[in-house]
Amino acid sequence: MKELFITNEHQKQWVDTLEKERDAFQANRQYNDEHSSFPKSNVETLVRLGYTKLPLTEEYGGTGFTVTDLVLFQETIGSMDSATALAIGWHQGVVAEIFAEKLWSDEMLEELAEALKNGALINRAQSEAKTGSPTRGGIPGTVAKRTENGWVIDGRKSFTTMSPVLTHFLISAWVEETETISTFLIPREASGVSIEENWNMLGMRATESHDLLLQSVEVPERYLVEERPFERSRKVANNWNLHIPACYLGIAQAARDEAVHFSLVHQPNSIQTAICELPNVQQHIGEIDIELSQIRHTLYSIARLSEDPEKLPQMQQQLAIAKYTVTNGAIRIVDRAMRLVGAKSLQMENPLQQHYRDVRAGLHNPPMDDMTIINVAKEAIARMKRSSDLVD
Repeated sequence: MKELFITNEHQKQWVDTLEKERDAFQANRQYNDEHSSFPKSNVETLVRLGYTKLPLTEEYGGTGFTVTDLVLFQETIGSMDSATALAIGWHQGVVAEIFAEKLWSDEMLEELAEALKNGALINRAQSEAKTGSPTRGGIPGTVAKRTENGWVIDGRKSFTTMSPVLTHFLISAWVEETETISTFLIPREASGVSIEENWNMLGMRATESHDLLLQSVEVPERYLVEERPFERSRKVANNWNLHIPACYLGIAQAARDEAVHFSLVHQPNSIQTAICELPNVQQHIGEIDIELSQIRHTLYSIARLSEDPEKLPQMQQQLAIAKYTVTNGAIRIVDRAMRLVGAKSLQMENPLQQHYRDVRAGLHNPPMDDMTIINVAKEAIARMKRSSDLVD
């Protein structure tokens, strides 16, 4: 049970606060999914509650947000509405990383903190149709050129989650003169910024992750907020990305609850009791709860370990394993829940069919399964070579 992982009063208060919004968050879930309509009211509620300011560090007015807090709260939201969880999770993770690692100048951190206190919403826009996921290492087609007053940026970004309500975009662009992939802060109101509403996917339909178009967008010099040479890898041990598996853990919990409730109320006229008394149904429920417990323990234990600054630099693989384990486990849980419910789970009014479509989106969030598996294998081989005094 998730409650076992609540370890302090701050966490309990926020979980209680979020749980009070459960009915409201779920009220338009089916409509939003069917119409690819972003859950604006849910996000507006989170902004009003102060949730989107939580990732600020104490230096900038925060309350000491931890990775475990992020996982716990995002799992809670994920069990209510998957699109809301995935969307706001990107904001929470991005903000937390920026402030925890002090990725920006003091001036820009102050500017962002002030914007967040006034309801700003931010996400990275890095993916492009030609280069795919930025984790694959391609050079972005989006380009930035220096001008007398700052920078002018042209390009197109895909998978811009939460595009209807973002106030700021963090975009990656290639800077030819320095041969760097740089990150720029783009306010939504900047001239040349537009959204092409082309999101029409099977899963996570309500995230409205449309294309972001940048046409001669001008920003001041200080809005170049992150810079790195192309050949140097980005800091890889980013534990704030655990918001991704937390969302899919929440979906698995929601599917489990739907299936168990169905087993309690469904009684065919061929038997004298609800199906929850049948051994084969109990087998499904037991296996669901065992796997749910396993993936939850994996996620929370890795989250807590990663909060140790001395351990974090060595946890790249563990963070990837957490995402791999939770996402694939969540898919199996939703599948088993649907097997329990049977054909009714495929009815469009049944939440399980949406859980089924949404949970599979986790396979396409970074890091990808194939990269995780290969990297884990390479590390195992390298360790054995070192321990055995073997050489290439």
